[in-house]
Formats: sequence, C-alpha cells, structure tokens
Amino acid sequence: MKRESNKWLWIILIVILLGLMIPGAVSAQGSDPTDDEVNAIAKQLYCPVCENIPLDACGTAACEQWRGIIREKLKEGWTEDQIKNYFVAQYGDRVLAEPPRQGFNWLVYLVPLVVFAGGGYLLYRGFDQWKKGEGPAKAKKQNVSQPDIDEKYLKRIEDELKKRSGGLK
Repeated sequence: MKRESNKWLWIILIVILLGLMIPGAVSAQGSDPTDDEVNAIAKQLYCPVCENIPLDACGTAACEQWRGIIREKLKEGWTEDQIKNYFVAQYGDRVLAEPPRQGFNWLVYLVPLVVFAGGGYLLYRGFDQWKKGEGPAKAKKQNVSQPDIDEKYLKRIEDELKKRSGGLK
C-alpha cells in the first residue's frame, strides 16, 4: 500500500510541476501589448507621410503599418529606445517628435530661451523707464531742440489764421 501511495504522490507532484511550467512558457513568449503601450511610443514618432502629425493620431495606412511594427517589436521584448532607434535608422531624425539634443539641434532648445530672456529684459527696461517718468515723449523732448521761430513769421501765421477763421463766420 505504501508503494501505491508513493506512486500517486509522484504523479500528483509531476502534474503540479507541469502545471507550473505552462504559465512560465506562456509568459516567456510575451503577451500582446495594449493599445496604450503602442500609442505611448507612437506619440513620440511623426507620420512618415504627413508633416507634423504624431503617429498615434494619424490614420494613414503607413501609420497603421508603423503601429503594427511597434506592436510586433514590443511582443519580441524590445524597449522603447530600441524601437525609436529602429525607426531613426530607417528614416532619420525627422521621424522623432522631439529632436535629439546634439549638434545643430541644440538651437531648437536654446533659441526660445534666448528670445524669452531678451523679451523679459526689454519689458524690464520699458517698465523701469515708465516708473521713472521717462516716457518716449519726454525722451524725445530732451534730445530734440526746438528751432528758433522768428517773431515776424509767427505774427504772419497768426494773422493769416485770424483772416481765414474770420472769413468762415
């Protein structure tokens, strides 16, 4: 009887071990990636056909194919960076939503900062002059000297204006 119970114990143990190995084999193959996982990478890439449209928002056939490639690469266990590098190797840096921070591309990041800082400085200077009461009109008056008007010509202009206004009445 003891031998028969050992036999059943071994059979149960083998069945349990086989049962534990099946999910391990399934998880090693990987599950289908969700649409959210695919779109998380697709939004970082631009459509190869349309200009300035993220891959996750474009409905062209090319974008459908690219999203399919992303899905396949995720199934194979590729990382986000590996997938992006794959597309960059195929189509160049233009497919990336955010250009790499190297070489000439640094201007994309630096120019807006310089323009913003310059605008801030100009606003500061304008408000500073405004607070001190140095508006543009006052600055012009200080820099431009009035020409001397001869009294004789001034008298002639006044007389002419009086004649014209008197003729209208």
